[in-house]
Amino acid sequence: MKLRNLIVLASLILSCISAFADDHKESKTLPKVTNELYKTNCGTCHFAYQPGLLPAKSWQKIIDVPGAHPGGDLSLEKKAKAEIRKYLTQNSAENARSKRSRKILASIGSDVPTRISEVPYIRQKHHEIKDNVFARKSIGSRGNCIACHRTAENGDYDDDNVTIPK
Repeated sequence: MKLRNLIVLASLILSCISAFADDHKESKTLPKVTNELYKTNCGTCHFAYQPGLLPAKSWQKIIDVPGAHPGGDLSLEKKAKAEIRKYLTQNSAENARSKRSRKILASIGSDVPTRISEVPYIRQKHHEIKDNVFARKSIGSRGNCIACHRTAENGDYDDDNVTIPK
């Protein structure tokens, strides 16, 4: 009887460890953007970046500090601004279960970038691409991720899915 109880207990422990490991696995991709208010208000002017591409302190600065948003001041009503800030900070790089987010955080240190293209990890990933490539009409800027990363909307920035337009 004791052996049977021991086997059952060992099975339960292994199941718990396995479930915990599955819940804490890091993904290669970033979670898709799910907040409709963010998509509607921010995604109409530029690509709706996944929150895991920046730390919470960066998103807070972009939302709250006048002049910090790279595209100029945000014209959002107070309630919308609060909801978007909450979504971005709750899903920021610190809270994303993504290897890319972890690498982004490690590269930033104590900096508070307001542009994803300023993140050292992302700059390093693009170091071979000349400025004139980003200036092409088909790309426009370093911030237009979706121009080359065709699966960026799905949180997939894998090199295998990159096509640099002419």
